[in-house]
Amino acid sequence: MPAGRVDWAALARPSLAGLEPYDPGATRDELAERHGLDALHPLNWNEDLFGPPEEVLAAARAEIGRAPLYPERAYADFRAAVAEWVGVPPAAVVPAHGAQALIGALAAVFVDPGTSVVIPEPTYGLYSQVCAAGGASVTRVRTGALRFDLEAIAAAARESRARMVWLCDPNNPTGLLIGRDEWEQFLDGLPGGCAVVVDEAYGDFADPAVRVRRERDVLDGRPVIVIRSFSKVFGLAGLRLGYAVCDPAVAALLNIVQEPFNVNRVALAAGRAAVGMPGFVDRRRAEVARARAAFAEALAGSAIEVVPSQSNFVLLRLGVDERPVCAELMRRGILIRPGSTLGLPGYVRVTMAPDELLQATAAALAAAVAGAPT
Repeated sequence: MPAGRVDWAALARPSLAGLEPYDPGATRDELAERHGLDALHPLNWNEDLFGPPEEVLAAARAEIGRAPLYPERAYADFRAAVAEWVGVPPAAVVPAHGAQALIGALAAVFVDPGTSVVIPEPTYGLYSQVCAAGGASVTRVRTGALRFDLEAIAAAARESRARMVWLCDPNNPTGLLIGRDEWEQFLDGLPGGCAVVVDEAYGDFADPAVRVRRERDVLDGRPVIVIRSFSKVFGLAGLRLGYAVCDPAVAALLNIVQEPFNVNRVALAAGRAAVGMPGFVDRRRAEVARARAAFAEALAGSAIEVVPSQSNFVLLRLGVDERPVCAELMRRGILIRPGSTLGLPGYVRVTMAPDELLQATAAALAAAVAGAPT
């Protein structure tokens, strides 16, 4: 290293050594220019492709005029609106700059160097990254199946004396849901002094008849912290708004580590409007469920296996190397997520969208898989 240059890596926290930042890949504009395409259809990031309600956009636009003012520090109006919608006291609601900010804040609260953390595979990669960055000892639990083995996860938590377990429900990237009975058994099997964080970013897409309602666990004093998002069912990913449902004691700890004024006025106004729209989530859930069913039907005559989903995306088992298939669809202007980036080679993940686009995607997938070498 040249004399006088700072070795920043040596000054950084040792637990960051060997970790890589999240790489979203080339931008859509870059991909479109590279492949000579007028437009790209992004079915790879699980964004809402049906569009946010106009009432929510109107509320966001109306708040722009107050941009010179900091958001009200306690977020009392937002917390009250969300609390009424969820059915918990306002003290149990913690807003944040997206669900990802809450993941980082929870790691900052509960993870020390050497802290034992248990995370299943496959699942969202940020849980492991933020815990490892904090110096945690991360135990990954994978059984070879797509569905979580909650008994094995609880056993790993007991064996490692874990302080935290991280779950995603419905899980990203599988779309699979945890059952109520297995959830109760899992909670009962956790060791003392262990909390479970459940990321429910996609929870509003799940059938209410089978979905676990974990706010009841929070109110009953169980060791449960829930993360939810406005990015998915409300289509507000670009505004970055999420919240935690947790014991007020956890809320106080989160408010210590989260920066002041960490949620912007426009996002808060959009969020208040979103939870004030009776019936919207039910309508959007049904719209996405119809899209999943139509997409599965369009693939029924192919060799592609559709994994049942309770989310706004579907995982597909292709039976061939998925990377050339993804490349072929990109040449057609359709972006889907290769399973190799998710720890699932041979699979792809496809975001649900309006019917015309999904029908074209199904046809392109079937053709690409049929022509792929086995």
